[in-house]
Amino acid sequence: MFTGIIEEIGTIASLKKIGDGIRIEVAAPKSLKELKINDSVAINGVCQTVVLKTKDSFVVEAVEETLKKTTLGSLNQKTKVNIELPTRLNARLGGHLVLGHVDTVGEIVKVNKKKNSWLCQIRFPKEFRKYTVPIGSIAIDGVSLTIVELIDNNIIVSIIPHTMANTIFPSYKVGTKVNLEFDIIGKYIERFVSEPTSNYYQKPPLSEKDLRDGGF
Repeated sequence: MFTGIIEEIGTIASLKKIGDGIRIEVAAPKSLKELKINDSVAINGVCQTVVLKTKDSFVVEAVEETLKKTTLGSLNQKTKVNIELPTRLNARLGGHLVLGHVDTVGEIVKVNKKKNSWLCQIRFPKEFRKYTVPIGSIAIDGVSLTIVELIDNNIIVSIIPHTMANTIFPSYKVGTKVNLEFDIIGKYIERFVSEPTSNYYQKPPLSEKDLRDGGF
């Protein structure tokens, strides 16, 4: 479990093909001090497992399914990446609940520099629009952000100077592909209202009429 608060900008030290997957070595000295083999770590918002540690880096293995749904397959040596370690249960939740399970890849279509911030517009597949709401949360390359505006299957997010200085966002330009993870709460609500929640408690799916009758 993560919160979308980036702790370090790492650098891809090496990439090695393993079957249809990739072994990714990341230089991230700050995170390396806390990581152990078998620990989880988020790389550009993708939850991966540490399989090896060296003096200066850690190694993960991205398999076929991960490469299909994320941007990890487009990484190059010396590419900068967002790094986040798993959250501690006794710590404050600074962003929002992030699983590191990327839903889809979006594309930067516009970046506007304002006086004290940047507005970034991102296009994503239309089928995921139902998981987006204005002023709702979204993780972009692992960074917890707030949706400022929703236009069809485009979201606009506002990036403050601190976030810009401590993530890979300065590298973004029109055409950049990014990992998107939508708010997990919305996905669970969709499942609950569309299917019975238990084999022992069978009820018809919740309808719009049911919600209206209940005062919603």
